[in-house]
Amino acid sequence: MGDVELEAEVRQPLIDPEIETLSTSLISCLYVAHFLSRWSARMWEFSVALYMIHIWPDSLLLTALYGVVESASVALFGPIIGQWVSTLTYVKVLQLWTVSQNLSFVVAGITVIILLVYSGLTSIMFAALVLVTYLSGAVAVLSTLAGTILIEREWVVVISEDQPSGVLTKLNSVLRRIDLVCKLGAPVVSGFLISFVSLTASAIFLAVWNIISVCLQYWLLSSVYRGVPALRMKDIKRKEISSHEHEPSTFVTEQNASLPFEDRSNNSSAGSQKLGCLPIFPCFGAWKVYLNQEVVLPGLALALLYFTVLSFGSLMTASLEWQGIPAYVIGIARGISAIVGITATFTYPILESRLSTLRTGLWSIWSQWSFLLLCVGSIWVKDGMSSSYMLMGGVAASRLGLWMFDLAVIQQMQDQVPDSDRCIVGEVQNSIQSTMDLLGYVMGVIVPNPEHFWELILISFAIVTLGAILYTMHIWRVRKHLFHFEKLYGLTRRFFGSSS
Repeated sequence: MGDVELEAEVRQPLIDPEIETLSTSLISCLYVAHFLSRWSARMWEFSVALYMIHIWPDSLLLTALYGVVESASVALFGPIIGQWVSTLTYVKVLQLWTVSQNLSFVVAGITVIILLVYSGLTSIMFAALVLVTYLSGAVAVLSTLAGTILIEREWVVVISEDQPSGVLTKLNSVLRRIDLVCKLGAPVVSGFLISFVSLTASAIFLAVWNIISVCLQYWLLSSVYRGVPALRMKDIKRKEISSHEHEPSTFVTEQNASLPFEDRSNNSSAGSQKLGCLPIFPCFGAWKVYLNQEVVLPGLALALLYFTVLSFGSLMTASLEWQGIPAYVIGIARGISAIVGITATFTYPILESRLSTLRTGLWSIWSQWSFLLLCVGSIWVKDGMSSSYMLMGGVAASRLGLWMFDLAVIQQMQDQVPDSDRCIVGEVQNSIQSTMDLLGYVMGVIVPNPEHFWELILISFAIVTLGAILYTMHIWRVRKHLFHFEKLYGLTRRFFGSSS
């Protein structure tokens, strides 16, 4: 088919009544492929900590080192991934993404199986298998990032062109819902497999899932590519552009703005690449722009919240497993935490409309701090099970304030940073958050003994306290007060006056 014919075909609406069945089928293929990809990523994200703590009992070192490798890989190579996705053809990105992601998870699953089954490995063989597991996991995460950019930031936009405005909104909503379903369901399924079958069975399931997934996933997405002329036409234009110029990609930045808190922390900055610097170390010019912004204190406060073990990440998951909490219970608790986070996205608009963005941020971060007091209190509870449940309950409840604060800071940056500085400020912010996330795993390397996990809890709580203080200082600097005591006094007088 020639370019002229393809352009004429592209002009036909995707949801034309005459091809409604075909359109629905193609969109369903997109959804199923996205589900397969996200389920694999969420299953590995939950299980890897349990594998590591079992392989090396009584130490968080392997878990922490894995987190360091993964975070550093995303921070260093994230911008390169964004560049590749923006310059390579859709077909090439699709092939590299599906094959590398699924193959990496298969390799990681096989190495984990060997480590779990064979206890008499030599030191060299043990270290080599652990290293392969780390590298495979890092490649899988980078591949997942490429797929997320391709599908969520490219294909859905192209597919929805010339369609009613609600089509793009619906596509985005369903894709986000699929990710949340995987985030809720994958840990629960993995937890039940680990608790009621075995760790080895869960690793086998992971490997088999990805062996089946790679073929099905590629076939589904290829069907979408072939069935939507707009994608093929866009691919032709990308080839023409890439043959004339090579511009830095902005897709990583666009992706980061719409991801949830945990997932945003894994994305790096494309803007720092544009400035010719590594994402962890933005150049001094970018730092100068960032530090001159009105929202620098809220940005730093938000970044500090990434420097923590008080989340259902790999370090806390491994610690809970060491405490004897069943894997399925950890998975359920993680699902509840995600539900609380989703609730925050509905609660935030209500509070923001009544309290303003600034005050909503203040109430949110101190709300998170208040719930984390449960985690601090769990340190002094002698019963290990009760202590662990207090820790999980405090972390899950704190997600309400955490996600609302995250939204409040993002909105302040959107409203108060000039258009000319927004990308630079956003990329420096992402770089700081990536660095803090990396430092959180470094804490686990420094204090690898699960018996001393309470030290990491206290450090994390102190960091959250520092973030809350920084944001409170910002509120005081901007508004010259924290509370409307006169309104509180007026309400008190009216209450007691009516009572009398």
